[in-house]
Amino acid sequence: MNTQREQHSAPCTFCELIHGSAEVSICHEDADAIAFMDIQPVNNGHVLVVPREHHESLLDVPEELGVHLFKITMRLANAVRQVTGCDDLNIVVNSGAAAGQDEPHYHVHIIPRRAGDGFDIPLPFGGSEMPDRTVLDAYAARIIGALRDPMRTTGDSKATNGGAGARQSSAKLGVAPSSGDARVEQGRTTATNADAAPRSGGGAAA
Repeated sequence: MNTQREQHSAPCTFCELIHGSAEVSICHEDADAIAFMDIQPVNNGHVLVVPREHHESLLDVPEELGVHLFKITMRLANAVRQVTGCDDLNIVVNSGAAAGQDEPHYHVHIIPRRAGDGFDIPLPFGGSEMPDRTVLDAYAARIIGALRDPMRTTGDSKATNGGAGARQSSAKLGVAPSSGDARVEQGRTTATNADAAPRSGGGAAA
């Protein structure tokens, strides 16, 4: 069976670095992961945590490996804080092009922050509106359903089933199903529903 690295034909800078094609300043390595300094840091001490095996996005990373990478991230975050003297940090994952990922190899940013450094991840996002509570309840119910049945697709063709689950959950929550559910089922045609859709976090490009 081919590995993701074998299946991945496009050039991958991180795979090349892992295999020794260029200089890299390593601060952690083990059998499954490597961490090294970002060559264009937001601030000194900016670290990238990367799986050795090629996985393109967050959704491609096996759960056990993801847990391992986050444990490394937590350990390194404390070390970065001690070394840089920065108590504040951003932990950033850009998963997919729309989320700002421009290197097709999953990685986690550890970014030490200083007041006035000019970097920003604006959340809450000023361009969004606060959706109706029924819309939030509907999405929460659909996410619960997806967790219980991971094989179920989430496309528009399944929106009716999602809406039914949302109505059932809303009833359990004591919230009467209303036009918020209907808007979700009808293709999210209003601005409110467009804003309610889950957003990928912005952040450091990579």
